[in-house]
Amino acid sequence: MATTKVKSPEQTANVQESALNELFIDELKDIYWAEKHLTKALPKMAKAATSDELRSAIENHLAETERQVIRLEDAFASIGQKAVAVKCEAMAGLIKEGEEIVSETEKGSITRDAGIISAAQKIEHYEIASYGTLRTLASVLGYDHAAELLDSTLQEEKTCDSLLTQIAEAGINQASKAEKA
Repeated sequence: MATTKVKSPEQTANVQESALNELFIDELKDIYWAEKHLTKALPKMAKAATSDELRSAIENHLAETERQVIRLEDAFASIGQKAVAVKCEAMAGLIKEGEEIVSETEKGSITRDAGIISAAQKIEHYEIASYGTLRTLASVLGYDHAAELLDSTLQEEKTCDSLLTQIAEAGINQASKAEKA
């Protein structure tokens, strides 16, 4: 049986020239686009919500998201890069799915709120995965300040996800199962 030797990539001593650095910057551009577009999508979700508690949670997260955009700009600056947004296909799809849920559920229904929570948690889970990876890559690359900034956002995303779960479990899910289709 013949063995295939895997060719190793060219090595560089300069972090800024590394393939990992390029990946990190590409992922930063991706999440930057995602957060900027969430600042446009979240007000629509808040307006569509029936529950005051859910509406308030979304509005509060909108304010957080606006700060997260600034934090990302700071992360770019901390590594000597200009903040550039490149379309995030995953977030574009998640936002579209959330819009479809709103359009396909009855206005004023608790079921719509359950759907909004579902869509919002999918978004939060994507962000948690993205920020966790970005924080780790920043640490590996020696971008300590960027890693701190990314970790702050990661913690906010985890808190938002937990709050959405609490809102759903505190009554929205139960109340929505009694609504007629």
